[in-house]
Amino acid sequence: MSKPAAHHAPLPVALADLEAAQTRIASHARITPVLRHEELDARAGGQVFLKAEVLQRTGAFKFRGAFNKIAGLDPAARARGVVAFSSGNHAQAVAAVAQIFGVPATIVMPSDAPETKIRGTRHYGADVRLYDRVRESREAIAAGIVQESGATLVPPFDDPAIIAGQGTAGLELMAQCGGALDAVLVPASGGGLAAGVSVGVKARSPLAEIWLCEPEGFDDWGRSLRAGQIERNIALSGSICDALLAPQPGTITFAVNHALAAGGVAVSDDEVLAAMAWAWRNLKIVVEPGGAVGLAAILTGKFDAGKKRVGVILSGGNVEDAMMMRALSEHD
Repeated sequence: MSKPAAHHAPLPVALADLEAAQTRIASHARITPVLRHEELDARAGGQVFLKAEVLQRTGAFKFRGAFNKIAGLDPAARARGVVAFSSGNHAQAVAAVAQIFGVPATIVMPSDAPETKIRGTRHYGADVRLYDRVRESREAIAAGIVQESGATLVPPFDDPAIIAGQGTAGLELMAQCGGALDAVLVPASGGGLAAGVSVGVKARSPLAEIWLCEPEGFDDWGRSLRAGQIERNIALSGSICDALLAPQPGTITFAVNHALAAGGVAVSDDEVLAAMAWAWRNLKIVVEPGGAVGLAAILTGKFDAGKKRVGVILSGGNVEDAMMMRALSEHD
């Protein structure tokens, strides 16, 4: 059962923010399709609606939040440029939006980020600064760049404008699936996508349960939601789900998800690889490891979709060739 969404203070992001973001990004973001597959429905025992954010600009949902944030900046501030820190999908999104507006972008990325994401970020004209995610603080590095340049920090998740932008995926999902949903499964790192989707989905389908999906060993959201307080991951690396390795939930995202989400689901790296292979063979799309955790939860039965209408966000498709080949070779 989903816990009640009772709370005394208003949440930091509301439906009106998502609707404003939807208007702001409409001329540049794609309305991504919702995919169905009869084999998946039969296997799950319910109806599964897959929101293909892998087909969003820059290959992930992150374009939504980045555009909403940067488009909403004062023009003088925007002209001074933007700074972001990210393992890759937010990096590419910020770089692409900065290119659209013709402003400089500096992106702090971990040195072990997939090369395809580093290359993609540079492709959009950004200055990439690499760091060691175990020994160095990306926040400190970005803060130094902001202080030196006067640029604006565009956070990866813990920002109302970012959350509102990501939440437009939830509004689209509800408009596309033809009725109320019983649950929506969302990949979770810092929790910005889950927070935005929670606001959007529950505005249209109040009884829907929002489940945050994570890799095993990096289930800070599941633990935090159970404990009622922010819990931190011990490890900072070690999963193939590079997009989902934020050390802990954000302050703003936790406030939203603690109020609206039902809980967390954790899946193994091998289960993620199997989901990637299934999506390739059956849906004919590429899903990166972090983007496949919700689908993995359905395929393994870790989330029981029986007799339910369930939405799943396939959040990104930026994956190295070798990782995709591994998924296909290990799960034929």
